[in-house]
Amino acid sequence: MPRFSRSFAAASVFSAIVFSTVANLSAADLSPQLKAVRSVSREGQGNEAAAAAVRTLSAASASDLSQILAGFEGASPLAANYLRNAVESVADRHLAAKKPLPAKQLEAFVLERSNDPRARRLVFEVLAKVDSTAGDRLIPTMLLDPSPEFRRDAVQRLVGEAEGLGKDSADKAKQVYRKALSGATDSDLVKKISKSLKDLGDEVDLVSHFGFLTAWRIVGPFDNRDFIGFDIAYAPEKELDFAAKLKAKDGEVAWGEITTSDKFGIVDIAKSVAPHKGAVMYLATSYEAAANRNVEFRFGTPNAWKLWVNGKFLFGRDEYHRGMAIDQYRVPAKLKAGKNVILLKLCQNEQDDDWAQRYQIQIRVCDPSGVAVLPVSSKNQTTSDVRSQKRQPQRLTAQAEGASE
Repeated sequence: MPRFSRSFAAASVFSAIVFSTVANLSAADLSPQLKAVRSVSREGQGNEAAAAAVRTLSAASASDLSQILAGFEGASPLAANYLRNAVESVADRHLAAKKPLPAKQLEAFVLERSNDPRARRLVFEVLAKVDSTAGDRLIPTMLLDPSPEFRRDAVQRLVGEAEGLGKDSADKAKQVYRKALSGATDSDLVKKISKSLKDLGDEVDLVSHFGFLTAWRIVGPFDNRDFIGFDIAYAPEKELDFAAKLKAKDGEVAWGEITTSDKFGIVDIAKSVAPHKGAVMYLATSYEAAANRNVEFRFGTPNAWKLWVNGKFLFGRDEYHRGMAIDQYRVPAKLKAGKNVILLKLCQNEQDDDWAQRYQIQIRVCDPSGVAVLPVSSKNQTTSDVRSQKRQPQRLTAQAEGASE
């Protein structure tokens, strides 16, 4: 999924530098064709021009691959699929004709972590066709790669290595599993590794591994009967004053505290506070960052929600009972050095079906690759560290740029 796009021109310059060692670079200018491909819309507008452009790109030489690969930077998923077809066509044509591909330059592209992850993966697949040792040489170096796909491959190799060790090698197995865990962000692999470690007598702190936020201030319920609450800016959206008494759905309410000991960081409002129906609850916490940095807030919830960081509205989803999973939603954000105040609005509707009773949130802070970004303190702060914060009323229908599921 695209995050922070750069201009196509800048991407072309960068990729040309990466491939500067390719001999006899073609003089062909493929920029018109690449522009046509990158201009295709999700609704299909520009498809004919893109298809014609791909035919031209597919006829390019191996020395033109640098230009095509540069086009992946910031490209939409549809455009990236077109470009993938072109790269595969160039590679397959050269292989069928037994013409050489620039293997060293392809490897250099794969190893350059700042390149588009989709392009890197594609080049790796091409490289593996001409170099049977590529996987064994490169994947073990990618345990902490920013590409989740490469990192997953590296983790799986280590898991396989640990599983192959005999009963007399328990200590060695622990070391290998722990090494695998250091790069694991996919929940299925983390669960598998943590179970294997537990069987070996080594418990994994999943809260710290994922970076879950487990301690919050909480207030409510505010009115969400007939779904009215999602768009109403109740008092916590205007000012965070934890000493204030607030007018709510059933009378006056005050801020309290809620924490969870769940190993996957699930905060269960229905069990911990009350199974409120037709209600809005607000949760607030603070997060102390070591430095200014870009992060992602990733969370799962079966409820409608909105998220603010330091008074800025980032994203919201007015949808109920869709299910709940780790990293179900991903919201890019910028943290400042020091204290950051996080505010969540969580809405529950009035359905009385058994399957519609969950009122929960699971939220974590990580980098764009999914690796946990822990606060300066080992525990997030909620009481004296979350200070009152005034804010201007938010336009709550706004969408956060780059935020998506």
